[in-house]
This record gives sequence, C-alpha cells and structure tokens, in this order.
Amino acid sequence: MNFRPAYGSETLGKDRVFTSWDDTHSVLWGRQPIELAHQVHKSPLFSADTLAELIERYPREHYSLVQTGARGSSRVWREGEIGDLGGRQVMDAIARGGLWLNMRDVGAVDRRYREMLDGMFEEIAAKVPGFSARDHQESILISSPDAQVYYHFDLPGQALMQIAGRKRVYVYPNTAPFLTPKMLEDVAVFNVEVDIPYEPWYDKYARVFDIGPGQMLSWELNVPHRVENLDTFSVSMTVSYTNDQIRRSEIVNLANGLLRNRFGYWPRSRDPHGPSYFAKAVMQKLYRDSGWVKRQRQARRPTEFRLDAAQPGRIIDLPKAA
Repeated sequence: MNFRPAYGSETLGKDRVFTSWDDTHSVLWGRQPIELAHQVHKSPLFSADTLAELIERYPREHYSLVQTGARGSSRVWREGEIGDLGGRQVMDAIARGGLWLNMRDVGAVDRRYREMLDGMFEEIAAKVPGFSARDHQESILISSPDAQVYYHFDLPGQALMQIAGRKRVYVYPNTAPFLTPKMLEDVAVFNVEVDIPYEPWYDKYARVFDIGPGQMLSWELNVPHRVENLDTFSVSMTVSYTNDQIRRSEIVNLANGLLRNRFGYWPRSRDPHGPSYFAKAVMQKLYRDSGWVKRQRQARRPTEFRLDAAQPGRIIDLPKAA
C-alpha cells in the first residue's frame, strides 16, 4: 500500500482551510465548477494509523464497500462488507485493486471531522454573499489505484477534497439529456446514484479536472460527474450540504418519485412553493421511511461479498438472499 502521508505533527493553519481563495471563487461558487486549494490533507486525522483505527470501529450501517470495474473494462458495481479484517488489512486489500470504501457521515461517528468542516463552511459563508448551509455531512473515500466511480450525481450540494493520491474528475452539465427530473426523482426514492443512464459521447461535453492532495472541486447543485483514480491509492473526502432551497428541492424530488413509482401518478409540478409543495412535503414525510421504500432500496443494494482475511485483496462471494 503506497500510502505514506508526511503528516507528522502538522495541523491545519489557524482558522483556515482554504489557501488560495480569490474574488472569482466567491462569484462562481455554486454557479460553475471551481478548483480550490486546501490544507485539510495535512491533518493528522488522515494519517494511515488514524484511518485504520476509524475503519475498525466504523458502524456497518454507515459504510459502503464497493467492487468496481477497472477503467476500460465492463461495468461492475457490487456491494460487500469488511468482515473481521483490521483497518490496515482493509487498506491493504483496497490497495491491491478494484475496491472502494465509503465511510458515510464520518462527522457523526467522529466529531473531529465535523468540527474541521464546520470551520470550512464558516470560511465559505464569509466569502460567498448569501451562502448558507443548514447542515453538512462529510464522508471519507478510500479507493484502489484502478477504481472508478461511475456517472452519477448527488442530491445535496457537493464538493470533493483530495487527501492522498490523484483522481480525474469528469463534470457534466446539469441539464437534459445529462440530467432529467425523472433521474432526480428516482435517485431520491431508490438511493442508488450510479444507476442513471450514461453514454460515452457525454464525455465530449464534460469539463475534466485532475486533482491531487490539497486540491478541492466544487460544482453546481446536482451536477453529474464520474471519477477515475490515476493509478494511485486514493484518500479523499466528499462534503455534502443543504440549505432551505436544497431541502425543498429534495422534498419535491422524493415526493414526485414516490407518486410515480409507488402510486403510478406522473406529477407535472416541480414548484418548491405553494399548496402543491406543502401537500408533497406531508406525503413524503409519511412515506419516506415506509416498508415499501426500505424494500426497494434494499433490493437495489444487496451485500454480495466479504473481504477474505486469509488472502489480502481477494473477496468471498456471499450466498444470494432467497
């Protein structure tokens, strides 16, 4: 595993995450893809020892372990579990290829990560007029040198911070045919972002960014993107945030998706205000945790394998549920 961060006793500079913010970033934030410099990668919270310890105590319901296809190969997207491996063993298995670990909402598991990002959002609010983030979540991604994340989008506001290794990020327009209301609504209901349609010719319309440690990308709401590791073991952090506007959009997406997929009614309105919106807000609150939604999501994300403790880098297929 070629993961040798030279963190030592380094800590973040006082009260500052970003190191090269200028006036153009303030104008373009949330309107265009922008690249920023940060110093989060210097934090001891991302040392190999700290990450290994975090993996060992991470709750099963808060992580996804995914087997992906290598660049240029056929699509593979299977979810699995760590099993009884230690944190270092997990990272070693990932370094051997074809795996991607997402520790979701890490700030809820270890508040030190959330406190770090609290400071980042205070910086953004001070630099971007009108910006607000009612809440935010951060997730740590650890992935193989040949891993990739297929074409997808995120429902909240989103940014990607690179900690170790290098990635290539393709960022697409958030308009049809790259993104449609049906895609937004289906992802809100089924919670599987990578199932949306993709065609290779989309790449002609993508902006491409190569990022390494200390670099961050931010883009407009719901922008489709895909990510390829550049032959290096990678550690990164995704940052999701919501505000009132984003939350209203999420409510409409989930309500419309439920109306269409659960009840067979195709809603016409996507208005996040008025009587129609408030009726949808009540309806989605009643059904978002229903047994039907849980069954639909579970069926689309079965646990299919476990890491092999005896042979690092190998996986053991699990019996399919009846």
